[in-house]
Amino acid sequence: MILRVLAACALVALASPEPQRIVSLVPSITEDLFAVGAGDRVVGVSSYTDFPPRAKRLPVVATFASIATERIVALHADLALGIDAQDRLAGDLRRAGIPVLLLHDDQYEDIFRNLITIGTTTGHRAEAVALVNRLHARTSALVRAVKPRARKPAVFVVLGVAPVFTVGKGSYIATLIDMAGGRNAAADVNAPYARYSAEALVARQPDVLVVDPSVELNDVLAKPPWNALRAVKLHHVYTLPDAAILERPGPRYNDGLVWLIGVIDRAVRRPK
Repeated sequence: MILRVLAACALVALASPEPQRIVSLVPSITEDLFAVGAGDRVVGVSSYTDFPPRAKRLPVVATFASIATERIVALHADLALGIDAQDRLAGDLRRAGIPVLLLHDDQYEDIFRNLITIGTTTGHRAEAVALVNRLHARTSALVRAVKPRARKPAVFVVLGVAPVFTVGKGSYIATLIDMAGGRNAAADVNAPYARYSAEALVARQPDVLVVDPSVELNDVLAKPPWNALRAVKLHHVYTLPDAAILERPGPRYNDGLVWLIGVIDRAVRRPK
């Protein structure tokens, strides 16, 4: 696995030496930077950055929908790291002469490619390779311990209720669901994240609902379409204790996998 990751990884050639003052435009990239040993170079982060704890004290220079270019220039940043969905937003940074590196973050393998790319870019390639190896080893051990089942429970991830928003088969989260012994109930969605119709949700009748804590699903469980779901009637509704461990494609994804394995196992063992 690690050889495939290394072969697929694009090595970043910057015009200047290794960046010393980096701004991170999304929380997952911040976690990556600290995980590979480059946290001391981070001078700015995005909103909702909460891990590691010391990153919370850094200046906020971006949201998912905006980038504070003047603030980043004032920090004398020599690299901005984000995701490819922010390409349009990064135009002003490029015009200001700040190098920008945007990474793909939808698929499971992107987690490891990004760690290697960030490690290589910051001079911490060896640390990144070692980290990726440790992550793979833990994942393999977790997956081996998952109980085989004749039928995998269908898991629907609730990221929004008005409208209903979920993860499709293009998301790394769908891969984690499969590893945990389940199957993505919204596998008919080709995009990583998308709106989902209430009618399709009722027709699919997922066995388990996994809920983002910010959604406040409990407020609408008595209303359609939620009150028509067997998962709701059987109390197979599980709210993430920390959305980041599952929804953030970074080095803590195994914590999300552990939680998913436990949730699916509890739902299967509960009386129906």
